Amino acid sequence: MGILDFLSGQFIDVIHWTDDTRDTMVWRFERHGHEIKYGAKLTVREGQAAVFVHEGQLADVFTPGLYMLETNNMPIMTSLQHWDHGFKSPFKSEIYFVNTTRFNDLKWGTKNPIIARDPEFGPVRLRAFGTYSVRVSDPGTFLSEIVGTDGEFTMDEISYQIRNVIVQEFSRTIALSNIPVLDMAANTRELGKLVSTEISKTIAGYGLTIPELYIENISLPPAVEAVMDKRTSMGVIGDLNQYTQFQAAEALGRDGAAGAAMQTGLGAGLGMQIGQAAAAAAGPWGARPAATAAPAVAATPPPPPPPVEHVWHIAIDGQTTGPFSKAAMGRKAADGSLTRQSHVWTPGQDGWQRAEDVAELAQLFTVLPPPPPGA
Repeated sequence: MGILDFLSGQFIDVIHWTDDTRDTMVWRFERHGHEIKYGAKLTVREGQAAVFVHEGQLADVFTPGLYMLETNNMPIMTSLQHWDHGFKSPFKSEIYFVNTTRFNDLKWGTKNPIIARDPEFGPVRLRAFGTYSVRVSDPGTFLSEIVGTDGEFTMDEISYQIRNVIVQEFSRTIALSNIPVLDMAANTRELGKLVSTEISKTIAGYGLTIPELYIENISLPPAVEAVMDKRTSMGVIGDLNQYTQFQAAEALGRDGAAGAAMQTGLGAGLGMQIGQAAAAAAGPWGARPAATAAPAVAATPPPPPPPVEHVWHIAIDGQTTGPFSKAAMGRKAADGSLTRQSHVWTPGQDGWQRAEDVAELAQLFTVLPPPPPGA
């Protein structure tokens, strides 16, 4: 070690830190022998804090500003060292600069699905992801609880722990919210605020705070989403018979020969309908067609669509069971587990109703004949 290196360690006049990495949270000011000249200038910029650690003990914390390192500016250090006002010698101390700005656009997400109970679908598995920001609110606590003696601490070293806390609180909030899955997209802001509030209680012990947390997406398993897409498609289609006829016409129209035959048949049928309409308009005294005229053929209407099979849910002591088919409901009515006073619900029904008030289920309680007259 040369004399210049020794002197540079003994006489450091300006202590400061400029950061261009965008992910460094704590940086230790390196100096030879940990010696700082008495009266040196300490520059703490906006978005920073300087923490002095003396002989392993947390000492003074400096907020943004320009300081002369003297006894009147370092009350904790002065009391630890029992300095008097005439002290002028260099002293040994470690200086850690803490970045107190926000670290934005940090990612979080659920590695495994979260099992929740949906009021409409029952048990479901959910996945979610989003972004959050974090900031050091208490530099001293953060240094003593998280950083320790690390000379350069980055955001990556704490982000994994924070993500685990977010996922844990998100899972608990979703389980307690009782919000249907189909309504969660409209309530992501409220859910994000609830999760952020619960997380802040935990990470406050790390000297951190989460100013913002966003839920970008909440999704169901692909198989469930595929079924929901089919259900949505059925709602868009409407009348299934008309849609089937339309598809058949489209298929015939794409085939040249079949399309021509279909057009010929449609033309003949249209001509017959016009002739029948003219004969009806002429009345019984009007001109009659020749004997060779073909009799009118009545069009056969398509059969009605099959009735929709309802499935039912039963509410017992605040718990929901089901779904049950109508046959299963009949068996429950027979064995007494379903009574007229039982509350039931089926998709499309406005709220829970008693079984005797639902026409389709009221029939289940009149299967046995009533007592004969005069009995």
